[in-house]
Amino acid sequence: MSLKDWITRHLGGGLTGAERDDSSRVDLAVAALLVEVLRADYDVAPQERRQVVVSVSRLLGLDATVSAALVEEAERHIDQSHDLYQFTSQVNRAWSDTEKLRLLEALWRVAAADEVVHKYEEHLIRRVADLLHVPHSGFIKAKLRATEPRTND
Repeated sequence: MSLKDWITRHLGGGLTGAERDDSSRVDLAVAALLVEVLRADYDVAPQERRQVVVSVSRLLGLDATVSAALVEEAERHIDQSHDLYQFTSQVNRAWSDTEKLRLLEALWRVAAADEVVHKYEEHLIRRVADLLHVPHSGFIKAKLRATEPRTND
C-alpha cells in the first residue's frame, strides 16, 4: 500500500469516520506493540528497528515509507502511554486468533533480529500474548516459527 493509499484509507475514501478511526487505531496499536519489544531490552539495534518496519509492512499491507512513518508515530505515542492494554485491546477487538498469532511471530522476529532474545523481550511478549488471550501453546508455536533458522530455498 502506498502513502497515498494509506492516507485515503485513513483520512478519506470509502470508510466511514468510525471505521477509519478504528482501522487507524489498530494499525497504530500493532506498530506500538512491535516498538515496545524493540525498546524492551534498552538496546535498540539497527537490525531490530529494520525488522519492526518490515513487520509493520507485512502485517498491515503497507509499503516501507508508510510503515516507517507509522513506526515513528507509534514511538511518539508510546512515550505518552501508560500500559500495554490500550494497544492489545484494539487488536483484540479487530483481529482474529490467526492474525494475533501472526503478530506474536512478528514480535518474536523483532526480539530475535539482533540474534539475542533478552529476558525483558521474552517477558514482554509473554504479557502481550496473555493480553491477546493467546494460549501458551500458541505463544510457543509463534516463538518456534519466528526463531527457527531459515534456509534460502
